[in-house]
Amino acid sequence: MAPRISPEDARTRLIRRSDMVACKVAFIDCKMPGSERKENYSLVGPGVSQSRDQVVNLTEAHGFSLGVAAMPPGTVNNLHVHFTAEVFMIQRGTWTFRWGADGKDGEIQGGPGDVVSIPTWIFRGFTNSGAEDGWIFTALGGDDTGGIIWHPSILDNAAQYGLHLTRDNMLVDTDAGAAAPPPDALMPALTPAQISTLPRYTEAQMARRVVKADARAWSARALLDSCLPGHASELAPVIGHGMTEDREHAAPISNPHGFSIEWLRIAPGNQLGRHRLAEKQIAIVFSGALDIVLNEPGDEVSMRVEAGECFSTPGGAWRGLAAAGHGPVEVALITAGDHRKRPTWAPEIVRDAMAQGYGIDHDGHVAPLALLPPPTRAAVTALMTQVAAE
Repeated sequence: MAPRISPEDARTRLIRRSDMVACKVAFIDCKMPGSERKENYSLVGPGVSQSRDQVVNLTEAHGFSLGVAAMPPGTVNNLHVHFTAEVFMIQRGTWTFRWGADGKDGEIQGGPGDVVSIPTWIFRGFTNSGAEDGWIFTALGGDDTGGIIWHPSILDNAAQYGLHLTRDNMLVDTDAGAAAPPPDALMPALTPAQISTLPRYTEAQMARRVVKADARAWSARALLDSCLPGHASELAPVIGHGMTEDREHAAPISNPHGFSIEWLRIAPGNQLGRHRLAEKQIAIVFSGALDIVLNEPGDEVSMRVEAGECFSTPGGAWRGLAAAGHGPVEVALITAGDHRKRPTWAPEIVRDAMAQGYGIDHDGHVAPLALLPPPTRAAVTALMTQVAAE
């Protein structure tokens, strides 16, 4: 049975811009010149924040975390290592990403709409290299990320400003009056020998982990209902196995992350019809506005999600998505798990798609109904009859 989402539940799952609370002391480099103006937001899950004061909007486990890095021009996020996937989805600004033991193995540039996935177990850092305030959504693999490892030079530098990192990855600020941790309670720094064992990536290798906004592979037949009038939507895989039903679709970044990312575009006045997924899914609106309608007919709850905001839909819940206002909407869909996701379509969607000559084959892809096995066509015909009777 599909879970029912009450209006109160739905509101807790909508994270508006006004709900997001910045933490300016989330990381050990927060007082270093050039890094002191960065802000960290934990939207879903704690991510890798090292501050006990970090506000988390939605603490429910999703199998991944979602946060935001907000940085004015010229601000630097210093070299560190992640144990789980780290994916940047740029909404605003021009960014330079660098990597390697000294940050000099290579650089790549990113702008609005670009997605960058940095491999685990390498040092990475990034800078807002543009002229406007920058805003990046960050998806991190796992409910427990293990925290991060800072470059030894950052730990040494931070100590000059009274900041220390304990073995449980929490900040201690002695300049603010906290007692200095004993040496055996401090996070040990990596040795040069340990750093030398970390993997190396060339610029060519890293370029394959970037999906530029203008390089997305859109499909207008990615979902069963896209054949219906008023259902003009397009889907572009970015990372992993998502919910696309286009058999030709393959994500350009395919290694396991613990989640998939797809870009959804809905034309003005159109919708993505009623469906459900077994997995939890977060929709981040990058441009335009999105209406999400939850539950079954007669019990609908509708939420408006504006650009820069996000909504988490629980697994199994019915939902429909529509472009709000007079323009198109572009949405990043983050869905839990590395496996392929298979939408369950509402009976009326199946019926109407059949009337247009389309169904879902046994591999979960959209196919001409006339080419499907007779028992499949007979089952869909029975469903059409049932829906019409209701």
